[in-house]
Amino acid sequence: MKVYLLNPPYYPHFGRGARWQDTGRGGTLYYPIWLSYATALLEEDNEVRLVDAPAWGWDKEDVIKDIGIFKPNLLVIDSSFPSLNNDINVAESIKRSYNEIKIVLVGPPASQFSEKILESNGIDIVARWEYDFTLKEVAEKFENGDDWLKDIKGISFKKDGKVIHSSDRAFSTSEDLDKIPFVSKVYKKHLHINDYFLGQSLYPEVQIFTGRGCPNRCTFCSWPQTLMGRKYRYRSVSNLLDEVEWIGKNLSVKEIFFEDDTFTLSKNRVLEFCKGYRDRKLKIVWACNARVDSLDLETMKAMKKANCRLLIAGYESGSDVILKNVKKGITVDQIKEFSKNAKKARLLVHGDIIFGLPGETKETINKTKQLIRTVKPDILQVAVASPFPGTEFYEYCKNNSCLLTNDPNKYLDEKGHQKAIISYPALSNEDMVSEVNTLLKNYYLSLQYVPLAFNQIFRKNGFQELKRLLFSAKMFLGYVNEK
Repeated sequence: MKVYLLNPPYYPHFGRGARWQDTGRGGTLYYPIWLSYATALLEEDNEVRLVDAPAWGWDKEDVIKDIGIFKPNLLVIDSSFPSLNNDINVAESIKRSYNEIKIVLVGPPASQFSEKILESNGIDIVARWEYDFTLKEVAEKFENGDDWLKDIKGISFKKDGKVIHSSDRAFSTSEDLDKIPFVSKVYKKHLHINDYFLGQSLYPEVQIFTGRGCPNRCTFCSWPQTLMGRKYRYRSVSNLLDEVEWIGKNLSVKEIFFEDDTFTLSKNRVLEFCKGYRDRKLKIVWACNARVDSLDLETMKAMKKANCRLLIAGYESGSDVILKNVKKGITVDQIKEFSKNAKKARLLVHGDIIFGLPGETKETINKTKQLIRTVKPDILQVAVASPFPGTEFYEYCKNNSCLLTNDPNKYLDEKGHQKAIISYPALSNEDMVSEVNTLLKNYYLSLQYVPLAFNQIFRKNGFQELKRLLFSAKMFLGYVNEK
């Protein structure tokens, strides 16, 4: 059985695997991480090719030619909300050239728009929600020559002109996650590690999951509401440490980023990992996503001793009212305490801010700016709030007549950058974009950022930090000059 997994062509540096899809103002390009995990499972029993067209600079013609060489039986196309129409068009082009290939579309839109997607003549099957185990079963049924759509949970397909939805597949368990081969081996075999860049990470890096799902209730976050689910399930610490050790021995990377929505949900698990890391005498640097209410100073110090370099934290806003509106479950005071403790532990902090969440006004934006001046994150990311279909935030915007378009394909501008598609009486969409750009320019292009930059350079791995900063600055200045 031959399976072709495709991250389809779109804008250069477009990251379908990112939480906020964009072409990356700081040069960021995510791995096709979900497709890579599916590749890991499918390779156990099939001949598989994984293609990342945005990373390789491929267009549709390149993809179609490559498919002709590989000659797959089954083709999987990844998708995201802002790229959905493009991805369907790619599938239709492939189908016109190779009508005999069965094409499956996956990604967050699959759980929300399965019927609409199947209106296309290019898509045979939609794999809804978390899809890697679903694809493994689809390939097994196909290879065995069975009536291969029958009884496969988690898919939608057409039969006799009618769309059929099978029952939802249960989300993976912690035991399931331990059985998936290391995604880092997929990266080494199929991708070019130097293609990928995270603005906050040492280059080159790899992204892996230590767990999936998120029990927190943030209304705007798409993955738990459209792909992975709310329940957090996680790999055993020994399994995780085995992969960290493998990466250190087999990949020439400077950092591992743990891509879980919140790696730090369990203090005990974090401390167990840190102890195991030190016991094995591992050396490779790592970083992770964290919540400001899940880490104390003691745990941060243990992480630092185990070679943790950086924490990404969703600050979102400097207004307690907005944090409550989006069910973030934290307060501004907790953000300040987290930031203070991280500096004491000598961990770098990447702070995420969102402009345009429910209740946003010029006054709340000023509160957020004041918070940033107080906590001074080493790296600052500011995004416009995007209400992805399937999220509670999307329903809020729709019910309160805030949406300027119902079409998520219109969430990006002509350059592939995020734009505001919501507007409030007290804050227009133009105001949101202007405030984002102004804040980023004022933060990074001011003398006040110089000591923060030097703090990063005069650390362990200082030369690598300098290279990261220079590349991000080059990409960011290019973005600024476009505006």
